[in-house]
Amino acid sequence: MQLTSLLNDSPCHILLIVLDGLGGFADAQFDTELEQAATPNLDQLAAEGIVGLTQPTGPGITAGSGPGHLALFGYDPTEYELGRGVLSATGVGFDLAPGDIAARGNLCLLDADGIVTDRRAGRIADDAASALVDVLNDHVRVDGAEVMFKHIASHRVLIVLRGEGLDHRVADLDPQRTGVPPRDPEPLDPAAERTADVLRKVDAAIRDALADQDGADALLLRGFDTHHDLPSFADRYKLRAATVAIYPMYRGVAKLCGMDTLPRPAGLSEQVAAIREHWNDYDYFFLHHKKTDEAGHDGKRDDKVAAIEALDAVIPDIVALEPDVIAVTGDHSSPTQLSGHSWHPVPTLLWGPHVGRDAATSFGERACAAGLLGQRPTQELMPIMLASAGKLEKYGA
Repeated sequence: MQLTSLLNDSPCHILLIVLDGLGGFADAQFDTELEQAATPNLDQLAAEGIVGLTQPTGPGITAGSGPGHLALFGYDPTEYELGRGVLSATGVGFDLAPGDIAARGNLCLLDADGIVTDRRAGRIADDAASALVDVLNDHVRVDGAEVMFKHIASHRVLIVLRGEGLDHRVADLDPQRTGVPPRDPEPLDPAAERTADVLRKVDAAIRDALADQDGADALLLRGFDTHHDLPSFADRYKLRAATVAIYPMYRGVAKLCGMDTLPRPAGLSEQVAAIREHWNDYDYFFLHHKKTDEAGHDGKRDDKVAAIEALDAVIPDIVALEPDVIAVTGDHSSPTQLSGHSWHPVPTLLWGPHVGRDAATSFGERACAAGLLGQRPTQELMPIMLASAGKLEKYGA
């Protein structure tokens, strides 16, 4: 059965709210960050709706942000694989040419022995990072490829390689932890041998260019990929969709799915204001909140709790718009105990006039474990949202 065969043209308003890295786990010392946070508005939605737990990529599998968001949009993340480089390029408006190889880079700090001491260069300020990217564009030259850099935000940098015979099947250079050196470029297919060789030269040139600069010593690269076309969100769901995401990567994945990217807001209040301004122009809105994940990666429990509470504060303004469905969830879990992504299921909340109600009275991992939504693959959330908004007809006689 194809979902498209059941879709109707009924008007609706669906709102997906993603707190990046929302999930966590309770231990002997702490409740989860979501359970610890004061969230009266989310708790009210939970009491009036249904809750559950979602798994972006399967039991025990730790999901990246790309697969996590594709699953939230109803795409099978194992069928549609997108590297962070392509998502970042799309998010910052860099038009990849056929054959271009894109990757996401972290400005980082190394010690005298080349060991990574800080993967994010102290979350370097935008202006300082942008100046370093200018240095890279001015000085990094290698035989065999054109190398281009574009600042994304803070320590995040886009790198694009352009030339003949390049292949994106190269392992990440970012070791994803401190206390070890960056990884050497490793081809994952014989066709990528030349690309790995180019990357060795690029890495050396980057370090040389940054040697006399303050703020960063190298660039940790990951998510090598080339341009892909995804099936259109509008064709799959008959919805006019838009995002008010702030960070380029999430604007990128939304754009690749065919969503409109509204002008980049400055913060949560501006995101809600943009949704309100364009309320009658779209059927579906995607709001992304990054600060929960940043705090999770930094292992800062209080900051993650505060980020959750900041999102809770704008919920009344969203409810006032009278959407047919609100979904609140995350793309993956980022427990502060682990300072990174994890396999733990993600708390998920569904609210709306025709969603129903279960016994939950709060929004948290252990409350969600007993909810009517159950524990299910994240990609199943999209058809449930459509059904709750009255967008799906009966199947069969």
